[in-house]
Amino acid sequence: QVQLVESGGGLVQAGDSLRLSCAASGRTFSSIVMGWFRQAPGKEREFVGCISASGGSTYYADSVKGLFTISRDNAKNTVYLQMNSLKPEDTAVYYCAATSSGWLPRLAAAYSYWGQGTQVTVSS
Repeated sequence: QVQLVESGGGLVQAGDSLRLSCAASGRTFSSIVMGWFRQAPGKEREFVGCISASGGSTYYADSVKGLFTISRDNAKNTVYLQMNSLKPEDTAVYYCAATSSGWLPRLAAAYSYWGQGTQVTVSS
């Protein structure tokens, strides 16, 4: 079992930056792949990116590549999502997720554990 708790969401203006955190407990954090997803009102949950267990590899959706960065601190059991140059279309509930998969999946169904989500609202 893995428990995930996101934090760091809020209301920001277009062009601002925001860093989300996801604290994990339970299973050995350093052995699991972590992903970030988002869901805007009326839309399906969307893959944002993911990071390997060691932190050595990352994979991003094209829509956020070069703007968002995922990192992790295995000593703190925490994964981060740094979001720069935010746009109103980035407004969504952001979720972190965990999987024991040995690869970097972008499908939500590949992730077994989910946090409760944190709201990010970007005003124009």
